[in-house]
Amino acid sequence: MAQIIVRNSDGSVVERLKNRTRINGRSLDAEVRLILEQSAKVDMATAHSMAMEMRRKLKGRKFPDDVELI
Repeated sequence: MAQIIVRNSDGSVVERLKNRTRINGRSLDAEVRLILEQSAKVDMATAHSMAMEMRRKLKGRKFPDDVELI
């Protein structure tokens, strides 16, 4: 199995990953491995198709202005 080393990661990203590991009950290695596996499964054409389908489903719906929610 191959190994990947990621250097110079932003500390806040690492902290968010560690929070995910606690929530999901996985090690940091397992969490990052899962994220990489999931992201590698979807090619850009599939991602674009999924986004267009979501836009089609939401077309014509009214959503509140986010500023009002803040």
